[in-house]
Amino acid sequence: MQTGASTIDDAEVAKFQAMAEEWWDPEGKFKPLHMLNPCRLDYITAQIAGEFGRDLSADAPFKDLRILDIGCGGGLLCEPMARLGATVVGADAAERNIPVARLHAEQSGLEIDYRHTSAEALAENGETFDVVLNMEVVEHVSDPLAYLTACRQLLKPGGLHICSTLNRNPKSFAMAIVGAEYVMRWLPKGTHEWRKFITPDELFDLMREAGLDPVDRKGFVFNPVTWSWRLSDRDLSVNYVTAALAPTD
Repeated sequence: MQTGASTIDDAEVAKFQAMAEEWWDPEGKFKPLHMLNPCRLDYITAQIAGEFGRDLSADAPFKDLRILDIGCGGGLLCEPMARLGATVVGADAAERNIPVARLHAEQSGLEIDYRHTSAEALAENGETFDVVLNMEVVEHVSDPLAYLTACRQLLKPGGLHICSTLNRNPKSFAMAIVGAEYVMRWLPKGTHEWRKFITPDELFDLMREAGLDPVDRKGFVFNPVTWSWRLSDRDLSVNYVTAALAPTD
């Protein structure tokens, strides 16, 4: 792994190291992400297509776009991006995630550049991308501002940053921790720390301080009747996603 200043929280990484083998099991510990993934992808693909003028019905609509998925895990987002024609780099601080992701990509016939590294190390090496996907990571780092600053440095001028996380309020504690970890047992107890959750306004302020221009935010809302997720313009009370742009000069 590349070294240098880092916002990696070793205790947080250890949690995901322990679950690495289960990334592609839709009934395993990452079941919530498998359930959320179609909704995440709808938002991500629409934002990329809109920003770069791409037609999602075309063959390989993301051709010539370089996309980084920071905190890629087993590759649940990297693989769809590669199938859409993008050149994809998947980076993760949890070393055990990388061989799992590489093997699944190979089995799927996809070429994805997976690396055990950090956002800060990639930025120090001068890597740049058209799009940085930063999904469900910012609540696990030791210094959100420094981390978001590294993500901004990784973007080409006018590049797109998509970031999702968890709101901090009583409802998110009830749903994301009590419900997901203790009642439904979708995640191991202690996966999330409520105090590290970030409100939408706080995240927008942090992104502006990091040099990004926030342009959109939506909520991910779970329907327990249909057992599915949807995007919401109004309900950002638990899970939410944002889009921001890097300066053009």
